[in-house]
Amino acid sequence: MGSASLYQLARSGAKVIGIDRFAPPHNQGSTHGETRITRRAIGEGEAYVPLAIRSHELWREIEGQTGASLLHEIGSLIIGRPDDPAERPGRTSFLDRSIVAAQRFGIAHEVLSAAEIRHRYPNFTPDDDEVGYFEPGGGYLRVEACVAANLQLAERHGATALLGTEVLAIAQQGDSVRIVTTHGDILAAQVAVSAGPWAGQLLGEPFARVLKPTRQVMHWFDIAPAALDDWGRSPVFMWPHGDDEDGSFYGFPSLDGATMKTADEFYGAASNPNAIDRAVPAADSARMHRTHVVGRLAGVSAHAARTTTCIYTATADSIFVIDRHPDQPNVLVVSPCSGHGFKHSAAIGEAVAQIMTGASSIIDLTPFRLARLLG
Repeated sequence: MGSASLYQLARSGAKVIGIDRFAPPHNQGSTHGETRITRRAIGEGEAYVPLAIRSHELWREIEGQTGASLLHEIGSLIIGRPDDPAERPGRTSFLDRSIVAAQRFGIAHEVLSAAEIRHRYPNFTPDDDEVGYFEPGGGYLRVEACVAANLQLAERHGATALLGTEVLAIAQQGDSVRIVTTHGDILAAQVAVSAGPWAGQLLGEPFARVLKPTRQVMHWFDIAPAALDDWGRSPVFMWPHGDDEDGSFYGFPSLDGATMKTADEFYGAASNPNAIDRAVPAADSARMHRTHVVGRLAGVSAHAARTTTCIYTATADSIFVIDRHPDQPNVLVVSPCSGHGFKHSAAIGEAVAQIMTGASSIIDLTPFRLARLLG
């Protein structure tokens, strides 16, 4: 969201500085690990659908301006049981809600039986009582390339990128905002804070109370030679199963002709983003394979060729926060996105630019207001 906002603000003609304690694209936050799933019919809630649709348009524009290959619409497949009652943060009845969203917004899709899934995609082995929602316009984004493209265009339009610089404090002073950094102070008319897992620490209350960073792990499992063709032609997938909130996983086709990437989601104890354990023990990959892969994905070895960690920053209802700071009206807080934000980031950046330059967002952002979390 930060790089997208920087680009869109610069594009609008604003004088803008983007500050990052690291040098993006980097692997310290929530935006790395090769790929993220994208789709238009959003089972997390219909308020996201306009963001997803607009983001796909913007990714294509950015590709045209940079020559980068960012958006790969290879299809997305959600497998699950209709009327699934399991409570999952922001994703309860995920399959059914995705179908309803597609119907309501006229998004091209198919509903496939288990037999049709197994015939079309032999790398998936659903049970007979499971069905699939297939969206041909879904797929994946090359995340590091997306961030790099945003930054390239931002600088082309006159933005300044201040990298390797940590923001220590933000405080509104009259009609301005003072940003205290490790390389000196900056006085700005407005500030957009897109600090991901560091947002709570940086902004204090109430954000420290309502935002929870959690450590997540991605695994790249070896594929058996006989299954490589099937995995090379595979759509991205999401697969809720079981009875608890962690009973869901997702994954991607093979992009390297040897492995496929998959991950589940952890909503347990909060993590300190400054002290994330980046080491992934073999036991965790074994758990991932045993819990999710066995019996569902064909030809996927238990051996993880590589792993990496990232950080979710979740709200209690798993819905975004895009809103003004309650005590600092010139500070716009963006991107506590609960693990499902990247697909929307291009449109969120555009909305941030519209809001901060005095216009109204063309997309309704009222569902993402902070007040709902404060009680």
